[in-house]
Amino acid sequence: MISEQDVLNALARVAGPGGAASLAASGAVGGISIRNDKIYVSIAVDPAHSAAAEPMRAAAEVALKAIPGAAGALVTLTAERPQGQGGAPAAKPAAKAKVGGGVIELPGVRFIVAVASGKGGVGKSTTAANLALGLAKTGWRVGILDADIYGPSLPRLFNTHERPLGVGGLLQPLTAYGLKLMSIGFLVDENAAMIWRGPMVMSALQQMLRDVNWGDLDCLIVDMPPGTGDAQLTMAQSVALAGAVIVSTPQDLALIDARRGISMFEKVEVPVLGVVENMSYFLCPHCGGRSDVFAHGGARHEAERMGAAFLGEVPLHMAIRENSDAGRPVVAVAPDSPEAKPYLDIAARVRSVLEGGAGRAAPRIVID
Repeated sequence: MISEQDVLNALARVAGPGGAASLAASGAVGGISIRNDKIYVSIAVDPAHSAAAEPMRAAAEVALKAIPGAAGALVTLTAERPQGQGGAPAAKPAAKAKVGGGVIELPGVRFIVAVASGKGGVGKSTTAANLALGLAKTGWRVGILDADIYGPSLPRLFNTHERPLGVGGLLQPLTAYGLKLMSIGFLVDENAAMIWRGPMVMSALQQMLRDVNWGDLDCLIVDMPPGTGDAQLTMAQSVALAGAVIVSTPQDLALIDARRGISMFEKVEVPVLGVVENMSYFLCPHCGGRSDVFAHGGARHEAERMGAAFLGEVPLHMAIRENSDAGRPVVAVAPDSPEAKPYLDIAARVRSVLEGGAGRAAPRIVID
């Protein structure tokens, strides 16, 4: 069984920041976590020197993977200095600080699209999975990145629980129904609590973009965590998002949060491709009758009010829920069904908007 001391012994053979001492003795190591023989370590560095620290981070991963019995290692860079450890003091923050690191280029990916919601529980991940499958049905090569570190959904949605292989320093995405998949859920136990602070989460997101062999894709769908926090800002800073799809349910409480999501993406200059009203109405599986359980049309009206496109309505239907829970997304297993049609229509609209020229260069975000 791998111990924390084994980790420190391995890091003692890696040069620390500036090369003045070993990484283990530098005081920059923090957040050591070992789960199922997989090692997670964070290294505190000055954000201004993050690019120069990348070789050190890579060398640390190599050293940790060489520990006997190690199933793998993930080393992240963070701006937080571990409490109670030595080393140089953390740099005093400047009056103006950039959010995130440098721009990550994915030369083989044409479009990167974020699927987001202002709050949880609106069916965003199910929508993202079926949107990706719908785009694949149009002939596109598509991948999905599960950006929810705390509550990854991709393993359950696609009933895929293998460990990604590392080849040539890159993780190889898993595949299901013709899609390329990557999630922190493939790297940790399903029941493990991810007790990571913001900088570690942001670094992990950047690594799942940068250190994965995505290959050539027409579109990479990023299933965002709910809310408008660090993950969204990291994605907006780190990559050139072609746009965002906002998912909401019709009731007023969800629409308030969807409004915040639209506003956030506008502030960071990411085009909002449109709004999806999920659980728009309930279709009875017995009589086929329709009931507006959560009201109806609220997302359409909100999209119109904020000048965003309305992409479509997805019903609350037993087949969608059952297939999602079973790891068999409805667009994959029943593409000709009435339940799959809304997703296919939404995918066609998203592709049309993207090919029409939506997108922008990655911004430089500065917070006063």
